[in-house]
Amino acid sequence: MKKKIIVTAVAAAMGTLTVSSSQAGVKFQDGDKYVKLGGRIQLQYHSIDKDAGDTSDSVSFRRLRPYIEGSTHKDWKGKFQWDMGEASDTNEFAIKDAYMQYKGYKNVKITIGNAYTQFSREDMNSSKYLNSVERTFVGDHNYGSPERGAGLHVSGHNDSKMLVWGVDLAAHDIDPDANKLDFDTPVNKNTDFNQGWLVNGRVDYYPMGHFKMSQGDFSGQQRLAVGLAAFTWNNDGDNHANLAAASIDSVTGIELSGAYRGNGFSVDAEYNTFSADNVDSTFTGGLYKNGSTTLDTYAIKAGYMILPAKFEVIADYQGLDADNYADTWTRSEVGVNYYVAKHDIKFQVTYRMNSNVKGVNNADEDELFAQAQYVF
Repeated sequence: MKKKIIVTAVAAAMGTLTVSSSQAGVKFQDGDKYVKLGGRIQLQYHSIDKDAGDTSDSVSFRRLRPYIEGSTHKDWKGKFQWDMGEASDTNEFAIKDAYMQYKGYKNVKITIGNAYTQFSREDMNSSKYLNSVERTFVGDHNYGSPERGAGLHVSGHNDSKMLVWGVDLAAHDIDPDANKLDFDTPVNKNTDFNQGWLVNGRVDYYPMGHFKMSQGDFSGQQRLAVGLAAFTWNNDGDNHANLAAASIDSVTGIELSGAYRGNGFSVDAEYNTFSADNVDSTFTGGLYKNGSTTLDTYAIKAGYMILPAKFEVIADYQGLDADNYADTWTRSEVGVNYYVAKHDIKFQVTYRMNSNVKGVNNADEDELFAQAQYVF
């Protein structure tokens, strides 16, 4: 009798619980309360062939990212995500998204925690939605794009979502490497990172209707976007005891980007420019000359669905130039994508041709990327 009562009670409780699946995770919901579980698995093969004759290859989990999202209060949610890909030594995982979010105001989201700073259309586009295996220069946090920061992030839009805007006030660290302008989140910091605060603003205009930043045209419907963003970052002086030779005092960045989707085509174009000043005004090396650099990155990427929503060919051209470079570092990429279930299950191959690597004349190398992705 007791067993029957228990079974009946459990069945009644489960009857109030709604379980649904979506493009991002599996959701268990009971009224306004819910929990969502999901993640991504990216197994990648990468080979490098340098003109000097040096070759190398590797197989790794490029990203191995589970996440948990949930809400117990109306208009509020929390999410945290971590990455166990390419773990080594004591660095077993890295915190990615970790925030609370309030959506009680019409058309506005207020996010507090570690989340994307709204700069660089390609960087804001999740890695699982790229139609090349890796990001181009414009979306690479190693070359000026701030990526995630810990602080306040506010975004909003008008009723039609034709106009979308965002502002950020967040702590960002910079890894003092002369060959990079490498932004990192302070929640995964090293002891030598330059610490500082970043203020950013952006606006995007969608004259033909709003669409997600996801690359690849699966619907065939024509869409267009134009975006503009700008930020400034300043060293807060808290870490001067550990300042390295390539430590940064301040950075400003400007982005101009655009995207088109329609008739099987997916086209993205972006130009970013960054002005960075070194703590040492006499430092010359890597990107920097006489204590500063203007770093310019650009990319144009195009894809076409030969078989709608199944088989896509892609190509892109990208460049990076800095004050201390002898020549512009350029890349050309070609690739193919096979979509089993859109971006949830896909197989990608991208072949990259580098010229003047790190601004050195005739320093060329080729790279091959092959990646299998499963998102749940």
